[in-house]
Amino acid sequence: MNMQKTINDISLLGGHPALDFVNTVDSRGERWGPDFLNSYDDLVAWARRLDLIDNKERDILLFKAGKSASAAADELGRAKELREALCRLFLSEVDESPISQDDLDLVADMARRSQSQQTLSRIAGNIEWRRADAKDLDTICNRVAQSAAELLTSQNGRRPVRACQGPNCGWLFLDQSRGGHRRWCSDKTCGSHARVRKFRAVQAD
Repeated sequence: MNMQKTINDISLLGGHPALDFVNTVDSRGERWGPDFLNSYDDLVAWARRLDLIDNKERDILLFKAGKSASAAADELGRAKELREALCRLFLSEVDESPISQDDLDLVADMARRSQSQQTLSRIAGNIEWRRADAKDLDTICNRVAQSAAELLTSQNGRRPVRACQGPNCGWLFLDQSRGGHRRWCSDKTCGSHARVRKFRAVQAD
């Protein structure tokens, strides 16, 4: 019997936290879903997997979420709003579709909150930006937005974002392939399924 995947075991194939965040929906292809962000705890678990928070911050956020279920639910809704805005923004890079200023403003507002919580510190002999410890439920969204903004603004100096061409996928990823023509989020899953479909179609002719 196959166990349904959860936020703790979904693949991280995007090559960047912002893209893996968009990919917390299982399929954006011919069908939509299921959604792996079903609670604020799921959001925290995902952020810990991506090292956007550490163990201490995870415990703080889970404690705060447990103290106010309504606030945690509101923040989960905010996270999904950010996720869909990022999906649209990165897809505009894939298919050159128009960009929504509302989506850009949403990302910018959250990114600014994350940046405002950073301080300059001396670390291992170097002066670096250091983020403040997580204190509020919106920490994860703000950090995702800052990471996404950095990716969005670096388009001319990085590899392109692609959308998996699997009919039941649509996951986003940075194309790090040598030729720059990667088609699948994973050759072992979507790529393999596509080859099987093609073989069966040839056999049926």
